[in-house]
Amino acid sequence: MPVQKKKPAAKQDNKKKDQKNAWLKYSQTDLKAVEKLAGEYRDFISTCKTERECVHEIVRQARTLGFKDIESVKKVKAGDRLYAVNKDKAIVLFVAGTQSLEKGMRILGAHIDSPRIDVKQNPLYEDKELALLDTHYYGGIKKYQWVTIPLAIHGVVCKKDGTVLNIVIGEDDKDPVVGISDLLIHLSQDQLKKDGAKVIEGEDLNVLVGSIPLKDEDKEAVKANILKLIKDKYKFEEEDFLSAELELVPAGRAREFGLDRSMIYGYGQDDRICAFTSAKAIFNITKTDRTAACILVDKEEIGSVGATGMTSVFFENVVAELMDKMGDYSELKVRRALANSHMLSSDVSAAFDPNFPSVMELKNAAFLGHGMSFNKFTGSRGKSGSNDANPEFIARIRAILDKNKVSYQFCELGKVDQGGGGTIAYIMAKYNMEVIDSGVALHNMHAPWELSSKADIYEAERGYEAFLKEI
Repeated sequence: MPVQKKKPAAKQDNKKKDQKNAWLKYSQTDLKAVEKLAGEYRDFISTCKTERECVHEIVRQARTLGFKDIESVKKVKAGDRLYAVNKDKAIVLFVAGTQSLEKGMRILGAHIDSPRIDVKQNPLYEDKELALLDTHYYGGIKKYQWVTIPLAIHGVVCKKDGTVLNIVIGEDDKDPVVGISDLLIHLSQDQLKKDGAKVIEGEDLNVLVGSIPLKDEDKEAVKANILKLIKDKYKFEEEDFLSAELELVPAGRAREFGLDRSMIYGYGQDDRICAFTSAKAIFNITKTDRTAACILVDKEEIGSVGATGMTSVFFENVVAELMDKMGDYSELKVRRALANSHMLSSDVSAAFDPNFPSVMELKNAAFLGHGMSFNKFTGSRGKSGSNDANPEFIARIRAILDKNKVSYQFCELGKVDQGGGGTIAYIMAKYNMEVIDSGVALHNMHAPWELSSKADIYEAERGYEAFLKEI
């Protein structure tokens, strides 16, 4: 039997044939709206680099728009705008609807924690007349990306007397920055033989913070000088590191990216890009038949655990509180309210990058500038750990987005068996509500500086708002 020659594989097109770039549809009025929203977003991620900073800023904005702390309200009526804060690291916003809460809510959800480097509880030490902080990285990072870049310190120090000190060092132009050193190329032949995961080890992410010795100090004089500086300027002692939560993040403001200024380059866009647009969407809701909700949580990057993560019963408890203040509470009705709800679980997806085309299956890839992204499922391998949304729900969303002329795309997080990722969708789906993953596609996800499209930010906000009004 003759051997048949294989036909050469057809070269994949670089885009979906039915997908148009959102920039092509914009009028001059639209372009002004895109730039306005992008400017607000750039300011948000430039100043909100921790969960606490995000919550404080969202509360500030919400209060200017008439939102009230749910604890301050005795009775809730249709049209009331409310919020509840969980330990300064998670927040839920509501706009009360005219219908009974039992009939369900329209929910937007995102997370406000981002990959970073945390300062350990006993961090400060001296080695060969250099003072350093010992650290533990948070979330999934490529550790080698975090060396030789300027880092800022953000967080809180909680003293035994109840005082809480807010710390931000490295963002003002007059501030010093800190950082992690790397081995010079001239001595790196052994280091460069290691695979990427081990070029920089976790225990080597030590942050250099000082080099001047304190005069008349015989032992660890550089460390002593840093402790003196901390006490004099920042008003805490070495033992107060025990009850501190200090995060090391890239220093500096987010920037416009590209010669055409079409993109945003900044830290923490996973997932504050979805948190920002979700909050903006609910801020625009004034009257609604079904109660609108926006839940922004902590700890997604490490499994959504803990009191401020999505696996906490905080959201469930606040829904019960809301129903009680509406005068219609029962445990059964709370269960029905959750089961009858519809949710967009908003998290970022991976945008196609021409530098790394081999990890994408192009017919099911997201592209910068093509609008908000939907993932029917996330997870890894055989959809492990995924929510996998129902097609009936997807059809309803498609109809709403098309009606409102929102640009959107459906995608997967790379090729099958290439990798994967998870979101909070499966956690909310346990209540039997309809949930799908949506969001904005990025380049450089989990890197110190991530890249997004201004058009996608704009389309996401429009899509979230349409969902809150019509689903």
